[in-house]
Amino acid sequence: MLDKVIVGSEEWCSFPTLGIPTIKARVDSGAKTSALHAINIKPFQKDNEEWIKFDINPIQNNAKAVIHCEAKLVDQRVVKSSSGFREKRYVIKTTLEIGCKSWEIEVTLTNRDSMGFRMLLGREAMSGRILVDPEAKYLLGQPTKEKLKEYYYSDVEAKKGLKIAVLASNPELYSNKRIIEAGEMRGHEMHFLNLKYCYMKLDAETPEIHYRGGKILNDFDAVIPRIRPSMTYYGCALTRQFEALKVFALNGAAAISQSRDKLFSLQLLLNNGVDIPTTGFANSPLDTDDLIKMVGGSPLIVKLLEGTQGKGVVLAETKKAAESVINAFKSLNANILVQEFIKEANGKDLRLFVVDGKVVAAMQREAAPGEFRANIHMGGTASIVKVTAEEKKIAIRATKAMDLKVAGVDIIRSSKGPLLLEVNSSPGLEGIEGATQKDIAGEMIKAIEKNFKWKQ
Repeated sequence: MLDKVIVGSEEWCSFPTLGIPTIKARVDSGAKTSALHAINIKPFQKDNEEWIKFDINPIQNNAKAVIHCEAKLVDQRVVKSSSGFREKRYVIKTTLEIGCKSWEIEVTLTNRDSMGFRMLLGREAMSGRILVDPEAKYLLGQPTKEKLKEYYYSDVEAKKGLKIAVLASNPELYSNKRIIEAGEMRGHEMHFLNLKYCYMKLDAETPEIHYRGGKILNDFDAVIPRIRPSMTYYGCALTRQFEALKVFALNGAAAISQSRDKLFSLQLLLNNGVDIPTTGFANSPLDTDDLIKMVGGSPLIVKLLEGTQGKGVVLAETKKAAESVINAFKSLNANILVQEFIKEANGKDLRLFVVDGKVVAAMQREAAPGEFRANIHMGGTASIVKVTAEEKKIAIRATKAMDLKVAGVDIIRSSKGPLLLEVNSSPGLEGIEGATQKDIAGEMIKAIEKNFKWKQ
């Protein structure tokens, strides 16, 4: 009895052979098996034997302090958690040091991010060696803040920058290259992640995102989603998974999803006091005549709900043309919006770029000769423009209504005042940076830094 270590329900211990100087453990005699937090678990061969390498974040809610561990594989075992979830885990043997005594124990490896402790000490490891006082805690003492800093935080503080991913489809796109360049210029570790090469594991205890070749993406600080419209569904699913892993997303999945739904986004904007051109929506060709009347008659604009960058947008100059276009789209079972044509805009609109609640740049776009859309992707031109306080207010309000941190807000000047056309959650940088000579990519990186209270 006197040889046994008396511990409380929570204690600090260490695993010297794994290189873990101290870790807080939950002492649980109700659990048979001990468990250690582990990520990036990979089996490998060493001297013709099965070994395991894994990473551990020894301090709860601190993903930056990482210890790389290796141990000989003892077994694979199905373990039932306290919530009833069954999981197959790798089992290792390692030396536990607690209360100036040490002995070898078996430990299962699992992701314990959702649990309160990085270590669970079960009764098999305690048998014959430990007595538990369930009313007490830290009977063996606690490391001081200075000691923890010496063990773990000094390396973290020496880290130059954040680890940031650009989640997109084309690494050669100007916008993606500029964001990576801007992040590197500010001292961050930048990575391009092709969303087509990402796949995910949905699991209550160990959610993961894997990349081509089996690499586990678990240690990013932030992700910048740049999702093309054709990849909206899967791109948003990946962004949600990053958010579930506590990775900061510059634009969240929910915000991106609603920004891509033209009808829902317009309803949301109206509910937040943002004026738009008069717009109609219908689901039956029988309503075509009244639909045209609702928006003030021809000429009018017909838009595909899923269209982007000017695609799926048609100007119908007469009522007959409008009926033909609407019925043609409806025969394809395409969802459409019908919108009044602002003739006085004369083929011009404004693009205001909003980052973290501020308008950081603005340009005027003018349609190419013979075109009605002010789109630089279709031969239009861009130039610097001075926007009014009201136009800035509309852009900021619209971005907040959509819950976006970054947005390209398109506004048209009408006889009724400025009207909002669209909010783009993945706005291009090339045209507006070229026209204004402003470092907009740098402003996006600064927004991430602000979230982490990171100083250069």
